[in-house]
Amino acid sequence: MNGPPLGRRGLLRAASLGAVGTVTFPLTRPRARRRKPTFVFVHGANGNGASYASLMSELAMAGYRALAVDLPGHGASANFLVSYQAPQDLDAFATAPSPVLARTTLADNVQHIVEVVRAVAARGPVILVGQSMGGATITRVGNVIAELVARLVYVSAFCCVRFRSLGDCYASREGADTLIPLIPSVGDPRRLGVTRTNWRSADPAFLAGARAALAAGYSETAFHTMLNGLEPDESLTLIGDDARGDPGTWGRIPRSYIRFTLDRALPLALQDRMIDEADMATPGNRFDVHSLPAPHVGPQDPAPLARILAILAQRHQWE
Repeated sequence: MNGPPLGRRGLLRAASLGAVGTVTFPLTRPRARRRKPTFVFVHGANGNGASYASLMSELAMAGYRALAVDLPGHGASANFLVSYQAPQDLDAFATAPSPVLARTTLADNVQHIVEVVRAVAARGPVILVGQSMGGATITRVGNVIAELVARLVYVSAFCCVRFRSLGDCYASREGADTLIPLIPSVGDPRRLGVTRTNWRSADPAFLAGARAALAAGYSETAFHTMLNGLEPDESLTLIGDDARGDPGTWGRIPRSYIRFTLDRALPLALQDRMIDEADMATPGNRFDVHSLPAPHVGPQDPAPLARILAILAQRHQWE
């Protein structure tokens, strides 16, 4: 059947009526959907995922997904003892067992995060963020599943390459200035299997030491709010477990370090030494370094930290 040439609309109508044979249009590549990465946050000692609520709100407002993980023995499974409540029974608090954390190792934390990352990575890129002691966990995760992590971000966190453990970091010349000893433990850590801290203490010396070590510059209200979010127990073994990154696996992952320049728990000199040693181990994949004038627990206003994380995320959006 011959006739006047059909326009595009005519061809589509004719095809739908079966009036013409197969109609072929030039192939065009469908426009790719941009997939933003998901942040997975790993907390440090005595912390939990809830501490990232305000930071995750900032990221959500910028259009990013984020997940804050509770490590084993933290969050819903934390050991909040009756003796820790008010009125406190300090004798009982000093001797009560810690069923989960007394047997939790760094390997347990790593396995937990590996499972989370595997699930999240099925939906897009993962940026794995570790703060403080959480840095040891994300380093070891990088040893196991380097191919599933788009970027590692250390937020004033431990990053061991030459140092074997967190204890070795603190035993170094750069770690000697830490103010962590101003925060005393309760009970005998060797018998309990955990370090136990009474964050609800009203002792002025304790409060002054905790503030200097963790949250210098915070308002009184913000400081006490931070203390009330901390958990009393932390695994004793974590400080001695092997936390080193393997240059052949962990060392392939793009990584960033966010220095907290006012940190008195993880001194700035120790942060810088760990950055330098990591860069020497993998000279072809060096740290991307950022700095914030913040104490160990981070800036009181999470917006500056969220802005840095958003900049890092823009490098890992899938096309």
